[in-house]
Amino acid sequence: MNHDEKPALSYPVKVGHISANAVAVRITANDAERRALAQLWDVLDVLSLEADLQISRWKKDGVKVRGRVQAKIVQACVVTLDPVDAEIDEPVEAIFVPEGSRLARIAANDSGEMILDPEGPDLPDTFSGDTIDIGVTVAEHVALAIDPYPRKRGVSFGERIESTAKDDARPNPFAVLKDWKKD
Repeated sequence: MNHDEKPALSYPVKVGHISANAVAVRITANDAERRALAQLWDVLDVLSLEADLQISRWKKDGVKVRGRVQAKIVQACVVTLDPVDAEIDEPVEAIFVPEGSRLARIAANDSGEMILDPEGPDLPDTFSGDTIDIGVTVAEHVALAIDPYPRKRGVSFGERIESTAKDDARPNPFAVLKDWKKD
């Protein structure tokens, strides 16, 4: 993303104002933000987006954000192109550390080994200056949860595919193995 461009959802937080005591923040997207998000996510409409977050210090100079984001969006059905409503309800968890911080490079365990657990926390995001934008983080969490192939209830791809009896009689590639016995 170009840094001069304003993000679709922006909620800057001054890092210096964050203490070990978590601060509760609620973000609610306004009309302009919802329009920008719909464009960003390539969906028909974003009806609502709300995030409830706790922001606190992490280690010495990092920031931890956790909470939930809930959004209602309208997408085009991949089969019929009719509008499909979708609800998103996702946990949000992110850690920010200053650029150049040792913590940005490793998520190490006590023995100093690099551990990348696919289910575990991601590597921390970095920030420069004294501000992080948690609006961008919230938008990213929703983007990852959007169904790339939305379908209207009761609609399947099959309705659009013409098949003939000849196609259905294709031999099973595994049929040759049924008479094959292991010695």
